[in-house]
Amino acid sequence: MIARDLIRARSRWWVAFAVLMGLQVVALYAVQGPDVPAASQADKLVHAAMFALPAVVAVRLARTWPWTVLVLHALLSEPLQAWLTTQRQLDPWDTVADLVGIVLGVLAAQAWRKRAADAKGARRRSPT
Repeated sequence: MIARDLIRARSRWWVAFAVLMGLQVVALYAVQGPDVPAASQADKLVHAAMFALPAVVAVRLARTWPWTVLVLHALLSEPLQAWLTTQRQLDPWDTVADLVGIVLGVLAAQAWRKRAADAKGARRRSPT
């Protein structure tokens, strides 16, 4: 019974990773973004968030290939947007935002994991 629950939980994380990566692809290549003035950098926050969320899930998966996919997509997404779409231009700062998002996602996931471990340890130590 416990093994089946672990498999279900792991499967949910894989599904979450696939869905987030799919949404990322749609947002980066299929959806035409609003015209944002060059002085506005709000899209950098969107880029960071689009890469931070899958990074959180990748930490939970504890496998190498999701990281490879995520980092490669961060590095290649801007050249691909410029090449595959007519309305997008290459912006190296978007790549920086993507990579910063990955780092922030990893830090958030590690903090989440540490907090969960601390809470679990506190429950074990508390008298019943």
